[in-house]
Amino acid sequence: MNSFSDFFWLLVWAFVLGCYLVVLFQVFVDLFRDTDLSGWWKAVWVIFLIIAPFLSVLIYVIARGRGMAERRQEALGGGRRREEDVYVPPPIMSIPNPAEQIESAQKLLDSGAISQAEFDQLKQKALA
Repeated sequence: MNSFSDFFWLLVWAFVLGCYLVVLFQVFVDLFRDTDLSGWWKAVWVIFLIIAPFLSVLIYVIARGRGMAERRQEALGGGRRREEDVYVPPPIMSIPNPAEQIESAQKLLDSGAISQAEFDQLKQKALA
């Protein structure tokens, strides 16, 4: 490192290499995420990615970029969106009518399930 320009270009090329590695790993992930490709085609792509990595990544992104974006979107948030579309909010609970509460308490009293004192308590609670 004799000068600032050497250091600067080292940083630039390190950044380019890092970006390339990210794209390469994204291609590998997408390749194995794709259910439309058969195992043989996946093997061919892997061989090309090993033999000529820069050229094959470039060809893959050009040829299969749209499907790559769709599969990534599906993996990241597609499932959540479908759940949100299907979501049905719970019904709003209705406040029971006091007459209905007294009527059901009367039925319990008539069947012998509660005593007269318990019926009076339920009636007072319904009217309150």
